Amino acid sequence: MSADKKRVLIVANELSPYIEFTDFAQILNRLAIKAFDSGLEIRVIMPRFGVINERRHRLHEVVRLSGINIIIDKDDYPLIIKVASLPNARLQVYFMDNEDYFKRKHVFRDDKDHFFEDNSERMIFFCKSALETVKKFGWPPHVIHCHGWMTSLIPAYLKTAYKKEPVFGYSKVIFTAQNDQFKEKMSADFIKKALVSNDIKEKDLELYKAGTNTALTLGGSKCADVVIFGEEKLKKEIADEVKPSRYKKVVKYNEGWKDDVTELLDLYKSLTES
Repeated sequence: MSADKKRVLIVANELSPYIEFTDFAQILNRLAIKAFDSGLEIRVIMPRFGVINERRHRLHEVVRLSGINIIIDKDDYPLIIKVASLPNARLQVYFMDNEDYFKRKHVFRDDKDHFFEDNSERMIFFCKSALETVKKFGWPPHVIHCHGWMTSLIPAYLKTAYKKEPVFGYSKVIFTAQNDQFKEKMSADFIKKALVSNDIKEKDLELYKAGTNTALTLGGSKCADVVIFGEEKLKKEIADEVKPSRYKKVVKYNEGWKDDVTELLDLYKSLTES
C-alpha cells in the first residue's frame, strides 16, 4: 500500500457488469475505472448475489481473508470473501458471501415475487461485512462511497460503532440517494438486529426505524458527509430532507454522467484532499 496514494472504497449493491438495478451500475463502473486510471487507489465491495455467475466473472475465494464471523442478534454467520478483477481494468472487486444469505437464485424476491423476509438481515450482514473486511485489509480509505439501499446502514455505523476504529479515522462518506426500489418494510426487529455493539443504541438508528426504503435512504443520506442524487428527480420526501448545509454537500444528478464521470471523479479527489 502506497503511503502517498489516496484511497477510495466503493461499497455498492450493484455494479456493471456483475449486476444492474439502475443506470448507476454503469456510472459506478466508469467512475471506478477512471478513478483508478487517474492514480487513486480503488477497491470495490459488493454482495455476492447468487445470480452472479462465478465462472464467467472469474470469482475466487480469498483464503487469506477467511476467518471473519459476522454477528447478527447473537448468531454467528461466517463471511466468505471472493474477489474478481473488473473487466478491462486492473482493480479488484471483493464480494461478500454467505450461504444462508446469498446462495439463492433470486436477488431480493423469491420466484413468486415475494420480498425475502430476511432482506433486513442480509443488508445488516453486508454492511458489517464490508466494514470488517476493510479492517482486515488494514487499508484506511480517505473516501467511502456507499451506493444502494443495502449500504444505507454504513454511514450510521461509521458515526457510532466504528467511529473509534483507526482505519476509518479520516474517512469521508458519500451516499447515493435514489428513489424507492421496494414498497415493503424491513422486519419488525430490524433495528434490534442492526445494533452492532454497546457503542450503538437504538436512538442512533432512529432515522431508519420506519424500515421503509425511504427511511433507509434518509438515514444513509443524513449520516453521510456528501449526498449524490442518483436520479434526476428524487421523490419529494427525500429531496426536501436532503439539502446542502455547512456540514453536508449535495451533488445533483447529471445526465452527462452516463458518458463522462469527471464531475464525480473531481468530487472523489476533492474529498481525499480535505
